[in-house]
Amino acid sequence: MSGLDRQVYYRSLKRSTVRMSKAQQVVALVEEKRILQPKIGGKKLYFMLKEPLGALNIGRDKFFGILRANHLLIVPKRSYHVTTNSHHRFRKHRNMILDYQITKPNEVWVADITYIGNRKNPSYLSLITDAYSKKIVGHHVANNLNTESSLIALKKAFKNKKVNLESLIHHSDRGLQYCSNEYQRLLGKHNINCSMTQNSDPYENAVAERINGILKQEFDIDKYDMETKLRRRVVNESIQIYNEVRPHFSNHYLTPNQMHEQSVLKMKTYKTKNQSKNVFALV
Repeated sequence: MSGLDRQVYYRSLKRSTVRMSKAQQVVALVEEKRILQPKIGGKKLYFMLKEPLGALNIGRDKFFGILRANHLLIVPKRSYHVTTNSHHRFRKHRNMILDYQITKPNEVWVADITYIGNRKNPSYLSLITDAYSKKIVGHHVANNLNTESSLIALKKAFKNKKVNLESLIHHSDRGLQYCSNEYQRLLGKHNINCSMTQNSDPYENAVAERINGILKQEFDIDKYDMETKLRRRVVNESIQIYNEVRPHFSNHYLTPNQMHEQSVLKMKTYKTKNQSKNVFALV
């Protein structure tokens, strides 16, 4: 081997070693973030790790290349369980937020129930989410679909004394729980305006559908077989991390808590699948 060939060989070997070292550092950074958020996506990881990645001279494309090479890309899974019973005798309200421009926190709360159990140990999560900040402001896990669980979630949301309830819109599907006399009585007691979806299109309650997906796909709150008491603890911890740590695309990569503490930024919207339909898709 000539002197020139030897120099080229060792330079190439050195570059390869440096690349491997950087890749290992990136993998370590990603694994550290995924201790709390096991399935957080690549875009949010890149935002959260921008400073250390910059120090390593790792750009977006190289970062995703490292994720792909190390099988660290997350493939979202879709699952859907019907929890809404809209065939009942109670009054149903019109959709008040189809053309509504949300500009600040505690202007619109979105309520929903999602299935997080299994046939052996069924569980249902009632959520109250602020539509502007995507902060979960109230929740409760129960082993049934009774109205009481939804009422508990709503009462937890009421504990925030900063909220002007009389200017608030409560948006939900047309499920029995939200149309029931007990639930409507509690909304009426606080002079809260009631809004409901008009059909079964999930895009009419897009905020709720998106938050449900995040909790299930990224935090695995419905993955394991466990009793309701333990599942409540898992959900509580997951929601705390979601509110305090996870950056949200529609919040300009602020966490829900950070977005909830200000009202200057304009909330982003996602496009609906059917642009001809006039539906609420602010998520």
